[in-house]
Amino acid sequence: MSVQYQRPSAAFIGASWLALFAGVLTYCYGLWNADEKAMMLNERGYYFTVLMYGLFSAVSLQKSVRDRLEDIPVTGLYLGLCWVSLGMALLLLGVGLWNASLAPSEKGFYAIAYVLSLFAAIAVQKNTRDMKAADEAGA
Repeated sequence: MSVQYQRPSAAFIGASWLALFAGVLTYCYGLWNADEKAMMLNERGYYFTVLMYGLFSAVSLQKSVRDRLEDIPVTGLYLGLCWVSLGMALLLLGVGLWNASLAPSEKGFYAIAYVLSLFAAIAVQKNTRDMKAADEAGA
């Protein structure tokens, strides 16, 4: 299957990077400024690790799906692991927030920043791949 990729616009590239930085920095800012009585240092480390794990698994899944669309070999096992990994990252965040002694508004803050970060990481990965494909095709 021959697929032609159009180079993404500068506005979309910029918006994707801005969303990624906004999501990650906002999430980390919330962790940094969390009240020590409400969130101990080990909890902050947990939430930061869940963010990094989620970003990696989202990008890995996007790459695997895209590879399959472009007929680049990806084993079913690896693709399945990518899906499970992303699901686990979301589950870990959900369970952590459910059991956290935070106000509902704080839980929502972390959830929204997390989802924004994951979505933006996928968009940045897609843009990077589209730019490379367009450059190789001479577009």
